[in-house]
Amino acid sequence: MTIGLSIHDLLTPVAVIDEKIMETNISVAQEYFDRIGRNFRPHIKTHKIPALAAQQIASGAKGINCQKVSEAEVFADAGFTDILITFNMLGNARLERLKALQARVNLQVVADNEVVVEALAQAFGDDLPLKVLVECDTGAGRNGVQSPAAALDLAKKIAGSPGLEFHGLLTYPKPSSEAAVETFFSEAIGLLKQAGLECAVVSHAGSPSLYDSDLVPSATEHRAGTYIFNDRSMVRAGMCDFDDCAMHIIATVVSRPTETRAVLDAGSKALTSDLLGFSDHGLIVEYPDASIAALSEEHAVVDLSKSGAKPEIGERIRVIPNHTCVVSNLFDRLVFHRDGVVTRIENVAARGQVV
Repeated sequence: MTIGLSIHDLLTPVAVIDEKIMETNISVAQEYFDRIGRNFRPHIKTHKIPALAAQQIASGAKGINCQKVSEAEVFADAGFTDILITFNMLGNARLERLKALQARVNLQVVADNEVVVEALAQAFGDDLPLKVLVECDTGAGRNGVQSPAAALDLAKKIAGSPGLEFHGLLTYPKPSSEAAVETFFSEAIGLLKQAGLECAVVSHAGSPSLYDSDLVPSATEHRAGTYIFNDRSMVRAGMCDFDDCAMHIIATVVSRPTETRAVLDAGSKALTSDLLGFSDHGLIVEYPDASIAALSEEHAVVDLSKSGAKPEIGERIRVIPNHTCVVSNLFDRLVFHRDGVVTRIENVAARGQVV
């Protein structure tokens, strides 16, 4: 792959990113958070590329959000110094790596139970206390304490543990649940205040309802990842249009076994099998009525029964993925272009960093 080459001449399957669309996505989101007076902390699991995180910081973002210690190490090596890891930390080997990371950057982590808090307290000392946020389940049904009272109890446990500093509250909510999030946060903050505990950070999150974050006035920051590229799920959520999707997977039609079936060279190794509630595996831009019905490792089977126009063997098509974050982790490199001309190629530096 060469700078200056047309993306239409690239070997397929290949993930390409439109620079202009991505830049607009970054600036529009940052302008929104600047306008509502809230810190914005991008989640780098979407792209896993330090150069893109640097663009987000240059636009005004305050630090980055990682999901795993290994991801955070990659970005610390690249010079990022304000890192939040939003995953419970357990296991001696992982905690040793967390301690080493704490010595290098301004680090925050989360906890939603006493087992995690006790493990953190055993690993860290008062000479360099670790900032810990209480993760709250405000309706998404994933990690998190189940009530404001439980948030208070865990905050007390953190504040009373050697080597730890209670730093605030955090949630990853279900989309369009701002009222429930605000109720949980405001009640928890009230309880913390009564107990004499300062809540420095109140961290809200999510791309699917990103531009409704102002409806959670208790929050001090917002975390989001998908917005930088956008994808089919973001269009469904009403947060963008298909023209705002910066990532396309370019694939080639390699077979037309029947009138109503085509096969692409982009299987589960290039298109995510993460349906996210869709019935198929991505939107074909040129043939929106076609359906990517099934994936094997190297093949995508396309149902053309509802598509009037049909692709020919050898034709190149573009796919907007259901979930762009998973696709980034499938490729060693992402190809960036402007008006169809390759501008740069970036290694997906934190690809496969799952511990």
